[in-house]
Amino acid sequence: MQYETAAQLRRAYADGQTTAAAQTEAYLAQIAKYDKVYHCYNVINEQAAEQAVEFDKNGDKGGALAGVPVAIKDNLATEQMTTTCSSKILEGFVAPYDATVVQKLRAAGAIILGKTNMDEFAMGSTTETSYTGATKNPWDTAHVPGGSSGGSAAAVAAGEAPLSLGSDTGGSIRQPCAYCGLTGIKPTYGAVSRYGLLAYGSSLDQIGPIAHDVRDCATLLQVIAGYDEKDSTSIKDVNFDFTVALQDSDLRGKKIGLPLNYLGEGLDAEIKAAILAACQQFAVLGAEICEFEMPMIEYAVPAYYIIACAEASSNLSRYDGIKYGYHPESFRDLEDLYLTARSEGFGLEVKRRIMLGTFALSSGYYDAYYQKALKVRALIKQEFDRAFAQYDAILSPVAPTTAPALNSSLSDPLAMYLSDIYTVSVNLVGIPAVALPCGMAANGLPIGMQLLGRNFAEENLVKLANAYQTSTDWHNKRPQLKEAE
Repeated sequence: MQYETAAQLRRAYADGQTTAAAQTEAYLAQIAKYDKVYHCYNVINEQAAEQAVEFDKNGDKGGALAGVPVAIKDNLATEQMTTTCSSKILEGFVAPYDATVVQKLRAAGAIILGKTNMDEFAMGSTTETSYTGATKNPWDTAHVPGGSSGGSAAAVAAGEAPLSLGSDTGGSIRQPCAYCGLTGIKPTYGAVSRYGLLAYGSSLDQIGPIAHDVRDCATLLQVIAGYDEKDSTSIKDVNFDFTVALQDSDLRGKKIGLPLNYLGEGLDAEIKAAILAACQQFAVLGAEICEFEMPMIEYAVPAYYIIACAEASSNLSRYDGIKYGYHPESFRDLEDLYLTARSEGFGLEVKRRIMLGTFALSSGYYDAYYQKALKVRALIKQEFDRAFAQYDAILSPVAPTTAPALNSSLSDPLAMYLSDIYTVSVNLVGIPAVALPCGMAANGLPIGMQLLGRNFAEENLVKLANAYQTSTDWHNKRPQLKEAE
């Protein structure tokens, strides 16, 4: 028997009903059976089964993730497996160290199943920009799973991992969770070490958990969070304990803000109805729903893409075809080596964002674009600060539609960027957010919502999300999987 959640696994281990070796083999068998259809993984950990056997013999069985298989996104450095960011320019690259979150997983006794597919360098909202090929949504293979952590989300939805790690630069954990009917947490910026995360936007990126329910997400977040001296943006004295939050479902006295301008033009009617139904459920649980406006949100997408692309332009300058990864076979001189390696190694979307970021940082345009975007970022933060002075959390959609069809987004990059309207502001101001399923559309695809909180209010968000999931069953829905023909 394959157990679906970490909580179920830990109870089964404690009762002697199964072993880490048996569960790891079950998940590896699930990957072998279905991954040719969904393409959730870029590489499988060939030592996973052996590590599980060793854990059963000698491992510390006391940890919350002890013996639990976990999938990790392919932009997290690992010693034993390639780390490619789904890009040709890092083809075959094996890091000489583990990312801090990977170290923490290993120390907690987790079994790493493999590295999941993603949009190239986390640039995309569909996982279609991957050099290794697109991931498909387990609910409907004609649709995308979201991005950029689409492989991590699809792996959990397809039963190919009970838990996974993703990274969220502008919604890259929350949006795939909404599209795949899962729960995910984007932590407060600085709560989880970014050491070993191959950067896209350094002031925006944050690593977080993906699972079926918020209980498993909280368990994983508690393991990976905390100060790390190797990350200068890591915050000291971060010690999450979600025990009380997961036991207390009394929401009386809680105020949840509902920004009405989030529910206006462009939002699918079914998603709006699901969000309003979720509000009613929170009211039943004792929370007060308060309507308000956040007018600055309309400037979030342009500000985000200027800042993110500017930081990407700087971060990706290190990939030159010399130090690691792809090296072109022929070139005339050093300059041609750089040009050839980057031209052949990067995909179209990555090139587009590098060029946009370089333009925004160039002489004569820095003040007009980048500096102005930073000012807008500050104004958006002020608006959130005013909201959190009145409300314990903000409830909003994750995406304006359910998962788009494959091959429908990349032809119109601007439309793809605008689909991030509800998620990017969270990363601009660094606050935490929890995404969770709240309905099903008529087309059979999941609908997701998100709860936003003030900095380091993860415990409050977990409490709200757990109370909702305890009283509903959207998180228990599972797709009908297809085997390769």
